[in-house]
Amino acid sequence: MARKILKLASFAAATTGIYLYGNKFLDPNDFGVVRVGRAIATTAVITYDYLTSLRSVPYGSEEYNFLKSQVHLRSAERLRELCCANRGTFIKVGQHLGALDYLLPEEYTRTLRVLHSQAPQSSRQEIQQVIREELGKEIEELFVSFEDTPLGAASLAQVHKAVLQDGRTVAVKVQHPKVQTQSSKDILLMEVLLLVVKQIFPDFEFMWLVEEAKKNLPLELDFLNEGRNAEKVAHMLKDFDFLKVPRIYWELSTRRVLLMEFMEGGQVNDRAYMKRNGINVNEISRNLGKLYSEMIFVNGFVHCDPHPGNVLVKKCPASGKAHIILLDHGLYQVLSESFRMDYCRLWQALIKADMKRVEKYSRRLGAGDLYPLFACMLTARSWESVNRGIDRLPVSASE
Repeated sequence: MARKILKLASFAAATTGIYLYGNKFLDPNDFGVVRVGRAIATTAVITYDYLTSLRSVPYGSEEYNFLKSQVHLRSAERLRELCCANRGTFIKVGQHLGALDYLLPEEYTRTLRVLHSQAPQSSRQEIQQVIREELGKEIEELFVSFEDTPLGAASLAQVHKAVLQDGRTVAVKVQHPKVQTQSSKDILLMEVLLLVVKQIFPDFEFMWLVEEAKKNLPLELDFLNEGRNAEKVAHMLKDFDFLKVPRIYWELSTRRVLLMEFMEGGQVNDRAYMKRNGINVNEISRNLGKLYSEMIFVNGFVHCDPHPGNVLVKKCPASGKAHIILLDHGLYQVLSESFRMDYCRLWQALIKADMKRVEKYSRRLGAGDLYPLFACMLTARSWESVNRGIDRLPVSASE
């Protein structure tokens, strides 16, 4: 078995080399044998663990379930270590996996979720280099002050608080220096490795992750696109006086540097902050519902990364109203008109417990004969609750 895994690892390495060469991505200076080797080795070890740890245990037994949980946990920890070591795109994909509570075992989501708060930071020198390349000036020429410690660091960029020469306080989002050159190569590497895993485990159905990364990463790496999205959603939702979207300073923004109006507040899941500042939690919850309902059901233009670090709340001293501050506009999902209308009608049917229309619109959205499962996934309720009306029965412990 070990020989088989070694052969597979060698095959993955060879295939990756041929694939990258064919796509003219063979640059050892910014790709690195170490990054490739680390990813191949981690994939091989995880695969070997699954193949050997469970083969002699009766499927479905108590011992099998215990051992499977242990393998899940070991594999998740190895994946997390790989993401932290290779950084950039790997952390982005790891964060995505950590959010898939409805698809992945709990051992994976619990372990990988920490990547949201453990993204690596670029040094002052690296940030200065990117700003110099993009804006043609030194930090000291552009800003009166520039805080070295970032307000937040993510997989692709980090944000610093600064003050411009004219006195405006701004948030400066700066892309990590090597992300742009490594991202396309990392995706190619992941694609090859996932294809190899698919050969060993035919039921492995995660190739869509690579397709999503291929489509979305170029958009997220273009900060001008993020600026345009911010302005579009601010205009689209201008009637919601509780929503605040930072203004973009275009004169000092490029594809890798984005300057925005500085806004601060507590994270939307920080109830202690809201209590200290006299913010009504229920009001915030209702306004979030309005905000996303408007994006999904009315405009078909949906903010794709609403984790707590990107949704802040703050009480306005002048009016006493609580504001929701929406950050990170790098990725939006644009819904087609037909999808948006079918999705609206499906939710109307779910609320009314109109099962004929639930089936009709679920099928139109592609669920086919699995429409009962689709309805349960959307509502997070049992099929019995969906049939009786999701507003008529309290959520049970089994649900």
